[in-house]
Amino acid sequence: MKKPKPPALHKAVELLARQEHSTAKLREKLQRHGYPAEEIEAALTRLTEKHYLDDEAACQREFQYFYEGSALSLRQICQKLLQRGFPSALVTACVPEDTAEREKGSAQKCLAQKFRTATPREKMKVFLYRRGFSYTTCEQAAEAFLAEHPDWNAEEAHDFDE
Repeated sequence: MKKPKPPALHKAVELLARQEHSTAKLREKLQRHGYPAEEIEAALTRLTEKHYLDDEAACQREFQYFYEGSALSLRQICQKLLQRGFPSALVTACVPEDTAEREKGSAQKCLAQKFRTATPREKMKVFLYRRGFSYTTCEQAAEAFLAEHPDWNAEEAHDFDE
């Protein structure tokens, strides 16, 4: 005998108990489980009324988590949040005014994680650029990284610059 399908509200609460979701992502998951649109909207409205679902607070928390605890670029963080269903306006509102120092530090952290041996400066810059850092940040981070690691062969690191 097949177990009856729980109401959309119960399924939504179950999903939220496992992981925080945006309204859009939760709607998408409930649709994939085959719930009708009216039932999904009623469940989302109820969860929002009870403050179990708050896109603004959730977006802010996730942004802070990535911003403070990872080597991701600001572009990567924003892209991750957009993929998780947060509206563009909310994601943009989370970005602090001055991010240059944090970006430079994250870029250097990325380089330290990736390059453990002597690597040409251009290769480092391309690596960072692909991770969403700006050209200026890539330049500064590569220079700072090479300055912090004087034991690397300077000639090998500058081969691609000329």
